[in-house]
Order: sequence, then C-alpha cells, then structure tokens
Amino acid sequence: MVEDRRAAMEAVLRKQRSAHHQMRPEPMNLRRDRIERAITLLKKHGDDLCKVMAADFGNRSPLQSMITDIAGTANFGKYCLKNMDKWARAEKRHVQFPLGLLGAKAEVRYEPKGVVGILSPWNFPVNLSFGPLMQVFAAGNRAMIKPSEFTEKTSLLTKELIEEYFTPDECAVFTGGPEVAAAFSELAFDHLVFTGSTATGRKVMEAASKNLVPVTLELGGKSPVFMGESADFAKAGERVALGKIMNAGQICLAPDYLYVPESKVDEAIHGVWEGTAAMYPSLLDNEDYASIVTDRHFDRLQAIVADARDKGAEVIEVNPANEDFSNTNSRKMPLTILKNVSEDMKAMQEEIFGPVLPVKTYADIDEAIDYVNQHDRPLGLYYFGQDSSEREKVLSKTISGGVTVNDVLFHVSMDDLPFGGVGPSGMGSYHGVEGFREFSHARSIYTQPKIDVAKLGGFKPPYGAATEKAVKTMMK
Repeated sequence: MVEDRRAAMEAVLRKQRSAHHQMRPEPMNLRRDRIERAITLLKKHGDDLCKVMAADFGNRSPLQSMITDIAGTANFGKYCLKNMDKWARAEKRHVQFPLGLLGAKAEVRYEPKGVVGILSPWNFPVNLSFGPLMQVFAAGNRAMIKPSEFTEKTSLLTKELIEEYFTPDECAVFTGGPEVAAAFSELAFDHLVFTGSTATGRKVMEAASKNLVPVTLELGGKSPVFMGESADFAKAGERVALGKIMNAGQICLAPDYLYVPESKVDEAIHGVWEGTAAMYPSLLDNEDYASIVTDRHFDRLQAIVADARDKGAEVIEVNPANEDFSNTNSRKMPLTILKNVSEDMKAMQEEIFGPVLPVKTYADIDEAIDYVNQHDRPLGLYYFGQDSSEREKVLSKTISGGVTVNDVLFHVSMDDLPFGGVGPSGMGSYHGVEGFREFSHARSIYTQPKIDVAKLGGFKPPYGAATEKAVKTMMK
C-alpha cells in the first residue's frame, strides 16, 4: 500500500518537475493567478473548512478558525500579491575596482527552485498548508502537500479543493498516516517545508538529507515569558492567558512557561486567572474553547500534570464555573497552572503544547536569562515590562526565533516579519521577503568585459610582476 502511494507521489513529482522545466521561467502573471486561486478557494470554502476543523478537534470555534486559518491566510496571500514583483527583481551587486570601470557586471537573480514539498501539521491545518503555499507560488514553484492524519476530515477536504482549483502539475495533496509522511519526506524535492515537533523534525531532515533536499523546519520548543518588575500583571496575565489557551494551547508559539519576580508570583498567577475567567467564564459547553485534538494528546497532558503534582508542584486549576471535567469525553481541559516547579518534572523537560502553564520565579532577571540560555533556543520569547533597559538586556542576551514585547504570539501574524526558529526550534523562515527567498535560488551572474581580466590581474601564468602587484594591492 505504502509502495503504491510512494509510486504515485513520485509520478506527480516527475510531472510537476517536467512542467516546471517546460514553463521556466514561470511567468509572474501565472504566479499571481495561482495565488489568486488559492485566495478564492479560502474565501469560497472557508465556512466548510471551519466546520471540518471543528469536527476534527471535537470542538473548535469556527470563528477562531476563520481568523487563524482562513482570513489571516487569505490576507497573507494578498500581501504576497502586493510585494512579489519587488521581491523577484534582480539585484545589482558591486564588482571589485577597477572591473566596474572596464564594463564588468554582477547581479543576483531570485529564481524558482522547482517543486516544493509541504508537510503540514494538525494544529492550524489550513494556515500551515496554505501560508507557505502562497510564497511557494510567489517564488514560481509548484507544490505537493502532505497534511496531518490527526485532522483527517480537514485533510480530505483540502485535497478535494486543491484538485478543484489546481491541476496536478501545479499543486497536489496526499493524505495518509505516518508511513505516507515518511515516504513523502524521502522524495527528491527541490525544497521541503516541515512544521511540527522537534523530534519529528530531526527525522524529516535525516530523510531529506538522502537526496540533499534543503529544508525549512518550523519546530517549537519551550517559549518563555519574562515578566519584569515593571509589568502590568493584570494586563500581562490576560495576554498570556489568551496565548496559552487559544486553540487549547496547541500552538507552536504558545507561551510555555512564565518566569516572574519572586515577590510578584501570586500577582502574576492572579492576573492569568482573572484574564482566563474574563474570556472563558465557562469551558465545557463553551464553543470558544477548543478540545484537545486526540485522546493520546489529552492523556499526555494529564500525565504531565500528574507528574508535576507527584513531584511537589502546587496545581492550580483555572475553572471559573467549577465544572466537573471527570464525566466528559469532550477532551476539554481547563488551564492548569503549576507553581513551585522543579527541573525533574516533565512540564519543564518537554514542550507542553496544551493548557498547562508552569511558573518559575527569579530573584534577579539575570537568573532567568541564564536559565533560558542553558536550554534549547526557543521559537518565541516574550517580555512584559516598561523598563526599556531591562527589556534590551533580555533581548540582547538571549536567542530565539522571534520576539513579541508586551504580548505573546503576535510577531507571527506580522506578514512582513520573517517567521522561523533557531537550532532545535527550527531553521529557515517564511513570511516577508525572507520567505520568498527561502523558496528561491539566489543565482549569482557575473558578466566579464572584453578586456583580458585574468592577464591584467596577474592570474594568468606565467606569474610575474603583474601577479606580485595584484597580491600587494589585495593585501594592503
């Protein structure tokens, strides 16, 4: 079965690459047309996609999905349409003196790579398929998409819609389980984009390396929140709560843990509690509050909380309506704050990816900075406070994929900012001009003047006075 799927994927890859070579260079009007079709697909079928996302999760607000997966992605497509002509222009580069005077020229052309594979995850299944696709198309490439098996209904509808709006040599979708994903990641793409966990990212990169396929890895990790002494803890708490429990915390950029001053820990926790209660006065029958995607993911989160409790953490369940979660199969889980955490707890060892929030305290901000620097570089980092020198200290002494100051998550929603990780949280980026260049080959082109530059520069044997003069000039 898997071999049949592999053969089918390889056949489409050959078809797309052949079409790309015949069409090369992909005209800008065709690139625009593909992006416009993708936007039209999202606009016309947004409601249907939101319904199947809700069905896949068990409960997920269609309005949340409309913002995060449909409207935001369509808007990103419009951003690409507005900027792609500028992105695609060749750049003039300088040549060494005196070659420019002699007529030499240098430029960089940003050319399509060919066929790009997109391995998309389940947490924002439309956004993280179509978002990269917009820039893949803008750069003049064709695409093959393997969406997640955890959001099966969404994946199947995505496949149907792509087949309606695109020919197989432009874009194709392949559904299936981990075996299909493994076979997909071994294909000889011209570039491969993967969004998911760090552990799976390592496997994807290893598979891609067999064909020397360049990869963009959008991973995750434990994105910290620094709360400074000067923070407005009520406002900060509400913003952290929104970022932590939107999509039930199933966000690669979700704030993973709080780092707060020792004297402010109760105030910080109270801010998160109050912010949660204001947005989600009840949870079980609240359509705005998403379910955990599968029983396996739910059980894992419960085990993280149990492990922390067993090892001495104070477990604070944010349950404003005092609802009974024990007799439901809805996979809904209230925000669970863990106070007095220690390093031997699972909550501090692995990315949480759910509504569980450990809280650590520091006596001095340097202590928090050192802790973050001793661990894997996170995808996101957040600072709350009005002390500009402290803010700059945190930003200059830490490394992360991106940063939002006085809020969480929002840097990913800025279309013109590159989004990506660093080290274990990922490599490469999309959004902004950087995304266009990620899916392009920067091709250097040098044009030699009529004069014999090699002889003039002393590069041509027999070596002698001209060579010595060139060396001395270069070494000055």
